[in-house]
Amino acid sequence: MSTMSDEFEELETLEEIEEDEELLNEAGSVDRKELLSHPIVLPLTKTMDNYSFPSVLLSPRLYIIYENDRYFQLFSTPEGQIPRSFAQDFPHDLSTEKIGTIYTSLHSKTEGYSFRGRLQAIHHHMINQIFNVNISPIFGEDSENPLVYQAFLDNVTLEQNNLLHNTFLSLLEASKLKDNDTGNHIQRVGEYSKILSQYLFEHKLSSDITPEFIHNIQFLAQMHDVGKIGTPDDILNKEGPLEDHEWEIMREHTINGAYIMSTYPHSMAREIALFHHEHWDGKGYPYKLAGDMIPISSRIVAIADVYDALRMKRSYKTAFNHKKALEIILEQKGSHFDPQLISAFLKVHEQFDNLYEELKD
Repeated sequence: MSTMSDEFEELETLEEIEEDEELLNEAGSVDRKELLSHPIVLPLTKTMDNYSFPSVLLSPRLYIIYENDRYFQLFSTPEGQIPRSFAQDFPHDLSTEKIGTIYTSLHSKTEGYSFRGRLQAIHHHMINQIFNVNISPIFGEDSENPLVYQAFLDNVTLEQNNLLHNTFLSLLEASKLKDNDTGNHIQRVGEYSKILSQYLFEHKLSSDITPEFIHNIQFLAQMHDVGKIGTPDDILNKEGPLEDHEWEIMREHTINGAYIMSTYPHSMAREIALFHHEHWDGKGYPYKLAGDMIPISSRIVAIADVYDALRMKRSYKTAFNHKKALEIILEQKGSHFDPQLISAFLKVHEQFDNLYEELKD
């Protein structure tokens, strides 16, 4: 016996759905124009146009047959014609299995022919959006099964991000109590990382850099040394150079940080904490990764962190001016740092200097 999920397994890909003319015509059922002209459906479209939140009407096969302006602003592209599969607007979240689950719920009397859940979408601005989604049935006068479905989307991205950031900022504050580094140092590293990432994005120098990447790295770069929470105070705040065995303990902050940040819902958090001390030539720590094996987020933060450390006065060194810091970083192009990123850094280094002066301690 086949299930509705099995039926969706047979569709395999969104491309096949789009190319299947029989499905686009609702498998012989009434077409989109007839649905929209139905005396129960037509007034809904007028009402939806006044909604202040995104909303769509879905056919029984989960094709979008109508979208209000709020929804259009978020999801529609020149290729996003109607009708189109609802799954097409959530390609990073709605797997075949998940869309099958939603389909089954919407066709189940025991589930009230409805669905409530949370979906994520990366819309045309390349920013991850989080929505609480409520899909409800609309019945015809003499119909036992839903005629169409109305989906309401509540954008909770800001709320969720603020909650998440506040949770991890408490860890950041705890790490500051353990370390001589100031809050301004942490903030500057985040801003430097944003500046460099923005340049890479604007000049299309890396396909990995998106607006979502830039947004994340600005915050997560500040968490790069959160693992120092687990470093003993006598080592962390020691005056003068560390002994070899002390360095071994100090280096563990990368692994500790990765463990702490593994609960963050984006892999970049763990990558930065774990790999920001790896070197392009494979002589860094903790795993001696080399070249492109090091995530680009970690390579960016490495430059930001070292630049700011050079500018700051430490117990074992004096503060360097911008010119001297620039010279030291250039000397390590291809050894400590990714050569391509250093070339980009040379285009924005004055912004680093201006930022340091603006936010210096």
